[in-house]
Amino acid sequence: MEILKQIFDSDLGSSFNDIAFLIFRVLFALQLFRVHGLKKFRLENGQKEIIPNPLGLPENINALVASLADLVVPFFIILGLGTRLAVLPAIGVTAIGYFIVHRKDSPEVRDVPYMYTLSLLLILAFGAGKYSLDYYLLNIL
Repeated sequence: MEILKQIFDSDLGSSFNDIAFLIFRVLFALQLFRVHGLKKFRLENGQKEIIPNPLGLPENINALVASLADLVVPFFIILGLGTRLAVLPAIGVTAIGYFIVHRKDSPEVRDVPYMYTLSLLLILAFGAGKYSLDYYLLNIL
């Protein structure tokens, strides 16, 4: 039970910090879903998005992890449900984008996966805050 409390508990120090972090979480997750998640369904030039596979994983697993990171993780972030665990696949995808896929690109191109990775690491470090299902399930039930 103590391990679960450490994973799901989050003390941001004040109600203002909790509200600010809730707004950050929701806006960040909506952007991740809208810009990167919905690309998985859109056709551009008559073709679906090509998902890079720099680790050489089986195509189905690579597509599943990328889709999970961009389509499912944002909802867990918004709800604040299992937040620290939920962001892990997204951190992996964005960090691989930064360190491997875009390693030779210009700083302007590398900026996007860099900022996503930093934001996800911030959520990993702080948890979801008081206004989340993590807090509710841990402290109310």
